[in-house]
Amino acid sequence: MDKNTWIGFALIAAIIIGFSFINRPSKEELAERKRVQDSIALVQATEWEAKQLSQQLTEQLQATQNTPTATAEQLAEQMAALYGPFAPASQGEEGVVVLENSKVRISIDRRGGRIVKAELKEYKAYGDSVNNLCLFQNDESSLNFTLVTSSNRILATQNLYFTEAGQTTDTEGNTTLTMRLNTNIEDCYLDFVYTLPADDYMVGLSLQPHNMQFALAQNMSSLEMQWNQSIPQQEKGRKFEEKYAQLQYMFVGGDVDKLSEMKSDRANESARLKWIAYKDQFFSTVMIAEDAFESSTMESTPLNQHSRYIKEYKTTTSLPWDITGKKYTNLKYYFGPNHYNTLKAYDKDVTNAEQLHLNELVPLGWKIVAWINKIIVIPMFDLFMSWGLHIGWVILLMTIVIKLILLPFVFASNKSTAKMRVLKPQLDEINAKYPPEKMQERQQATMALYQKAGVSPMSGCLPMLFQFPVLMAMFWFLPTAIELRGQSLFWADDLSTYDAIITWNTPIPLFGTHLSLFCLIMTVVNIVYTHITMQQQSGGQEMKMMRWMMYLMPLMFLFFFNDYAAGLSYYYFLSLLLTIVQTMIFRLTVDDKKVLAEMEANAKKKGSQKKSGLAARLEAMQREQQRLAREQAKKNMR
Repeated sequence: MDKNTWIGFALIAAIIIGFSFINRPSKEELAERKRVQDSIALVQATEWEAKQLSQQLTEQLQATQNTPTATAEQLAEQMAALYGPFAPASQGEEGVVVLENSKVRISIDRRGGRIVKAELKEYKAYGDSVNNLCLFQNDESSLNFTLVTSSNRILATQNLYFTEAGQTTDTEGNTTLTMRLNTNIEDCYLDFVYTLPADDYMVGLSLQPHNMQFALAQNMSSLEMQWNQSIPQQEKGRKFEEKYAQLQYMFVGGDVDKLSEMKSDRANESARLKWIAYKDQFFSTVMIAEDAFESSTMESTPLNQHSRYIKEYKTTTSLPWDITGKKYTNLKYYFGPNHYNTLKAYDKDVTNAEQLHLNELVPLGWKIVAWINKIIVIPMFDLFMSWGLHIGWVILLMTIVIKLILLPFVFASNKSTAKMRVLKPQLDEINAKYPPEKMQERQQATMALYQKAGVSPMSGCLPMLFQFPVLMAMFWFLPTAIELRGQSLFWADDLSTYDAIITWNTPIPLFGTHLSLFCLIMTVVNIVYTHITMQQQSGGQEMKMMRWMMYLMPLMFLFFFNDYAAGLSYYYFLSLLLTIVQTMIFRLTVDDKKVLAEMEANAKKKGSQKKSGLAARLEAMQREQQRLAREQAKKNMR
């Protein structure tokens, strides 16, 4: 190898080494990662040891109820050695305490003092008109806090038993429940205080230590937390539900991020987080910190399609912790629907710095599309829904209003289409005069005709660009609108999912195992609309491929929208149908001869006017290019 090759290799090696050096984690980041990994490993090992010993002691106590006092003392010593001051909480009464208001019902387990079941009373499980929708129950969710005792024992709260220390309900219906974790030290305990408002999806959880400096390690200034949850399939269409189920989180300051919804993903965030959301298509479980979550590791894992669960979420994080109890560690749970206005209401009358931005859990599309949804679509939808109309009428009214808003753009597009239709005979003459081999001459003649008639080929496309953001806004809004869930229309029993009229067992690639009727009707209407619009096109040979492509597009939509919400296909069907009606009315009311006369008058008027300097220069440049092309052609013939 020559000298330049060796220099190249040296530069590449220097770049790689430099990049690795710059991007290597700092000592603080490495220490934090090691601390989190060590704490998780210790908690898991201690949990296993605690379960094994607890089971062993339980069996021994049951088998030796009449044993000598010395044996009981030995067992007590073993419990004290394992659990330290929390030995009294190593065993307790099994069972749950239920809290409920008009919106939610939660079950709090005495073991671990954690919520083991959350039900939404205003919603039902899919295909079930009796039972409330259950976000999770039993082992589908776990919440654990790691405690380091004064004797350096690491305990998991999920293995300790709490006692009910009190439950009160005020005159407004707000309920407070205190679950207490006792120790063998007098006046030393840890309270989990749950608060449930009378009419809200938000549940408060306050961790209130009382003289815990005598039971916990003095250097315990943060509280490690592990929160896991499996998300059961709640809707009919698993593929569609998986698309919208994701783990999202918000940084302190307002920025919202998420893990991938399509594949296993993991994030290690050293920045402070305000909330972490375990999100499904229409419902979420959100944990909100009064202060912040620190040094958080989050994981999202899609599960096998044959499982009754679609995703598994895991979070390991830490919270500020004061063992003296001078300052409590406060959290909030949100158990509720992904409803934009419901989530947005939590930021009402709140300063910008304290806003939660939970409405970001509702996907509304890109910035301009989301803006249209927030300013136009959602207020209009809410207005029509407030009239008590059926959801089918609501979507129809929205379609009509949107068409009226876009009418000026549609009128401009149809006007341009009429001009192109009038010019079609002249375009056909140009195409017949210049064969495909003389494409340059054909284009020049076509552009000259357009310039003379005062027609721009792009004038019919530009109005469509203004309509596209509105179409995309509805594309994002309707599949995420929880109001469509469980609403029937004609043959569709649920507009939030597909309306299959035919099903089969063997999946068809890119299509699935069913055919949605609203999607099929939309496709047929789309083909009809394509046929109407293609009638105005010139009949040149090169347009045949374009026509085939135009007819293939509706068929592609059939594959694409077959799994989508029936409500979305219903909207596009109505929109296309109204567009066809508009087109037919415009054609019936427009006189082609009158349009042609106006174009000819404009052409004469432009011809009598002096050309602008720019137009004259462009025309001169075009003539010069043609002259050079002719001279080059003559040289080539020689």
